[in-house]
Amino acid sequence: MKDASTPNPRRPGDRLPLTRRVFLRRTGISVLGLAIGIQAAPEIARAASAKSSKPLLDLLQSSPFVYISPLRKNGQESRCHAEVWFAWIDESIVITVAADRWKATALERGLTGARIWVGDHGRWKTPVGGRKEAFRQAPSFSARAEKVEDPKMIDRLLDVYAEKYPGEIDRWRDRMKAGNADGSRIMIRYRPDATS
Repeated sequence: MKDASTPNPRRPGDRLPLTRRVFLRRTGISVLGLAIGIQAAPEIARAASAKSSKPLLDLLQSSPFVYISPLRKNGQESRCHAEVWFAWIDESIVITVAADRWKATALERGLTGARIWVGDHGRWKTPVGGRKEAFRQAPSFSARAEKVEDPKMIDRLLDVYAEKYPGEIDRWRDRMKAGNADGSRIMIRYRPDATS
């Protein structure tokens, strides 16, 4: 099992969920601009792969997985590209991982850069159809990682997981919540990098 999610029910004081309309309003893209093919915000536009006919934003809201590779100091991808559960919350990817896993330890070492692919391409080591690293065909973007310190975020994340992974979340909810409380797990936010 890996980690993941999508927008959760709105609560008083929460920002509006990132719908296409809210996204367009926030990025200042006009309907006319879309009709003639003007691209979205720079980080999303660069992230959208020409190989994908589905817009990246739709994938961020519907895909069960992202594939995240922390970047080394020299900018090279690390060897870890594992698929993870995720949530698209407040225009960022949010995950929870065990504190001893590479995504967490890379962040602890100051490695804040990451490359992220969006879509479902099976397990990265044993992909569907036998195509190793098939996820590389998915839309991708660079991001900056940061540890999430807000204790309320785990509830938002688990609400999304409950909707997105209804058949599996019952086995993980209590462990994830307890792990984030005792420090054996951490939450990481990946913000799209405007320079990608």
